[in-house]
Amino acid sequence: MRLGVLDVGSNTVHLLVVDAHPGARPLPAHSHKAELRLAQLLDADGAIGPDGIEKLITVVHEALQAAEDKGVEELLPFATSAVREATNADDVLARVHTETGVELQVLTGAEEARLTFLAARRWFGWSAGKLLVLDIGGGSLEIAYGIDEVPDAAASLPLGAGRLTAGWLPGDPPEAEDIRSLRRHVRAQIARTVGEFSRFGAPDHVVATSKTFRQLARIAGAARSTEGLYVLRELKRESLEAWVPRLAAMTTAQRTALPGVSEGRANQLLAGALVADAAMDLLAVERLEICPWALREGVILRRLDHMGSDQPT
Repeated sequence: MRLGVLDVGSNTVHLLVVDAHPGARPLPAHSHKAELRLAQLLDADGAIGPDGIEKLITVVHEALQAAEDKGVEELLPFATSAVREATNADDVLARVHTETGVELQVLTGAEEARLTFLAARRWFGWSAGKLLVLDIGGGSLEIAYGIDEVPDAAASLPLGAGRLTAGWLPGDPPEAEDIRSLRRHVRAQIARTVGEFSRFGAPDHVVATSKTFRQLARIAGAARSTEGLYVLRELKRESLEAWVPRLAAMTTAQRTALPGVSEGRANQLLAGALVADAAMDLLAVERLEICPWALREGVILRRLDHMGSDQPT
């Protein structure tokens, strides 16, 4: 059947259409996305303002039309940290439902981490052993660790690249003291969770998902996306450490000129690099592999598992 997953994230609203059935890997058929940056539309009280709500409703309508055009039989809509943490989240969800008919499921941070972990586990398989999975979104950082399909430990921290850029790095390029303050903040937040993961011992394989990690790996020399999903893409901590001061000295326009960096994400790349560098350092990760699957695929895989369990034996 043809499934659609509608991801209302902190940076983008992304519709991914796949052809899927239980027991088979989902095959991408169409992708429709709009940069909304909900995390940056919050007002001083932490609410999504009227203009932000109207933009969200418009984008959801567009996604629904795209889903209909592509023959989607079932839509799986969800929202992450930007909506979850908005002080008027209930009002936003009600308006979206009233205006579009879409009932967004708001994922908790722990659910985001677990579903992303599921996607990584399915991609790399059981032979990967103990997995440590990192994901930097627009609003949060997810960390998960385990040997099965459900992680033994999972954490979600408010360290998304968009959130941190808006709150800590106003300059272009940012001031050195602002960067130092953000670096201290990020490392203190991550350090509080290290014990939750280190008690399980060293992972056999460390992987990362999200566009932030993909872009950091690309500027550090990883293969282009046009070379396909199955090309090995790695990010080494020594390469990342070398890039952080270079990114700090660049303007947004200069970062946009880097290989693999999109115009819409260039301003967030430094904050993302600071989070990635801190996570790799504090979790003692020297290198990690980029995983093509992430949260959206995790949502699809969970739905397929439920469909499979309903099949007669």
